[in-house]
Amino acid sequence: MSGLIMAAQLLLGLSFLVILHELGHFLAARAFGIKIEKFYLFFDAWGFKLFSFKMGDCEYGIGWLPLGGYVKIAGMIDESMDTEQMAQPPQPWEFRSKPAWQRLIVMLGGVVVNIVVGIFIFWIMTFMYGESYIANSSALNGVNPGVVGKELGLQKGDRIIAVNGNKVIRFDELTSSEVLMGNSNLTIVRGNKTIDIKVPDNILNKIADSGVEGFISRMPLLTTTLDSIVPGKSAAKAGLQKGDRIVAVNSIPVKYDADVRELIPKFKGKTLTFEVTRGTEHLTYAVPVDTLGTIGINFNIKELREETIKYSLLAALPIGIKQAWTTFSDNAKGIWKVLKGDIKANKAFSGPVEIARKVYGGEWIWTKFWLSTGFISIALAFMNLLPIPALDGGHVVFLVIEMIKGKPLGDKFMERSQLVGFVMLLSLMVFVLGNDIFKAFFKH
Repeated sequence: MSGLIMAAQLLLGLSFLVILHELGHFLAARAFGIKIEKFYLFFDAWGFKLFSFKMGDCEYGIGWLPLGGYVKIAGMIDESMDTEQMAQPPQPWEFRSKPAWQRLIVMLGGVVVNIVVGIFIFWIMTFMYGESYIANSSALNGVNPGVVGKELGLQKGDRIIAVNGNKVIRFDELTSSEVLMGNSNLTIVRGNKTIDIKVPDNILNKIADSGVEGFISRMPLLTTTLDSIVPGKSAAKAGLQKGDRIVAVNSIPVKYDADVRELIPKFKGKTLTFEVTRGTEHLTYAVPVDTLGTIGINFNIKELREETIKYSLLAALPIGIKQAWTTFSDNAKGIWKVLKGDIKANKAFSGPVEIARKVYGGEWIWTKFWLSTGFISIALAFMNLLPIPALDGGHVVFLVIEMIKGKPLGDKFMERSQLVGFVMLLSLMVFVLGNDIFKAFFKH
């Protein structure tokens, strides 16, 4: 069921963004009197389509190949490779007949819409829900490092108080791009000592498979004090109570909630001995673990202080713009790291399977859906600006060259460039999809 939810969210989110992206091209072209022949969600490859209708001089429809969408702009060398039309004399309503600056605006229309949509989503979500975060000052028990974090020297219970010399206010700053892009410095309090740990440039290589949790858990450590007991579960039947503090499990001392969480699943179907303190008493209970590896206990999350900042509609706008810019710049930094060799391509790029699994997830939560869609909208804007001939960015580069030269590039050159771009994109799509499948079936 979770797989269907992931797929449905991905399909809905991408369809929404693709339609708006193509609408950006459509509206810009129409504003300059350029004829649009087709407006399609998905591709009607080899003439096959799921649905279509004609309105005015434009055909609208849904193709069968779910790899984005397109608008067919008359008089433009694009994915249609309509060389027959290009061989005819230019018409005043064609793309090629318009000034270069108008054609540049048309090509940037989709990217601009994606950026505006991303900002709008972040803006409205910030206005509606504010910004909620766990205050780092309340994370008194420190962090729970994953495998990668331990390799770097982090220990359970470390308190990270500064990143690159700047005081950490929000606990989620510890898993922000400032840290995970690498080459950052963490200031740590460990007992009575203050130490520094360097995060290497290639940390994204290390956490690509395990996710952020491979570095540190998104939640700070708690004590082993129980906040509630699930009625009917084995812990309740054994006699554990709210307020009990677990001190040992099977004679193994435990200090943090994570110690207990890590131990219990190892004993599925067996009985564990819990030593707890209750007031001045030291008590022992035999608690069976079910086949799912649970006993029905919850730890005291109230030990952490959650802050929420609410914004007016106007005040939320710069927050939305900042979130969009951070997403855009993080994509740029990631590509640069791949080009420099700091991150392997198979670790950096994700396709539809990984996006559905890691970005949207297996639960349909509307706030997460819209935030994820906003993130993808900005990512699509960035990807479309890459100077690959078949993408908007490639067309933009050629138009800028034309504006500098004072004359357009030849049709043959444009056709060949478009073909090279298609091959590059197809190769990239095969790579990311194959990479997704490998990760889904062999890495998890």
